[in-house]
Amino acid sequence: MSDARPVAAADSQTQSWWDATRESRLLVQHCRACGHHQHYPRALCTECGSLDIEDVEASGRGTVYSFTVVHRAPHPAFTPPYVVALVRLEEGPVLLSNIVGADHGDVRCDVRVKVAWEDLPDGRKLPVFSLES
Repeated sequence: MSDARPVAAADSQTQSWWDATRESRLLVQHCRACGHHQHYPRALCTECGSLDIEDVEASGRGTVYSFTVVHRAPHPAFTPPYVVALVRLEEGPVLLSNIVGADHGDVRCDVRVKVAWEDLPDGRKLPVFSLES
């Protein structure tokens, strides 16, 4: 088993999102028909079903919606303890990510966070979040 972090491959729906991560830009989709913002990238709007969607840059700021502290890692690439969190972006979508750079005891629901980036070996980056100071 490899110790490299398992990461999804890009596909036709996610390629532009992954390309933006190489420049530390966090994209969400915006529906031109109803104004809904969503993440992860999909072919249609999850609110109204429209195909008229575009990628827009997110602020990278949000709040912790829910979280857990993992004490037993499921893969050698993860060093426990670490925080897995649902982060609600200011634009509305919820991302599953990690909270980094903070003691896990300082993480709470509704605490403000901002995007940070974890480099991947292939030049892509993963959005992770740190507590706003």
